[in-house]
Amino acid sequence: MQKARRRDSRTWLDLHHEPDLSYKEYRIGIEYEGEHHGDELQIERDIARSERYVVLSWTEVRISKRHMLNDGKAAVAKVRSALVRAGWRPGR
Repeated sequence: MQKARRRDSRTWLDLHHEPDLSYKEYRIGIEYEGEHHGDELQIERDIARSERYVVLSWTEVRISKRHMLNDGKAAVAKVRSALVRAGWRPGR
């Protein structure tokens, strides 16, 4: 499977925000939501970010600390599901 790209590559189309990780070919951005995302200003930024995903026809996959438990299996399942919906097939 193609590896997720990190922020250091300019993958985000409007350059106002780059996902934490992305699969550019499949237009999927993966966002890790840490504890600081409970702050009111950050909540507003996150809403605006989610709206940009929709406008740009990207899929946003949100991951939290809970998804990283048990070796990150829940996080992997969420990302894999998004990739399959976007047309990725295992072994391709």
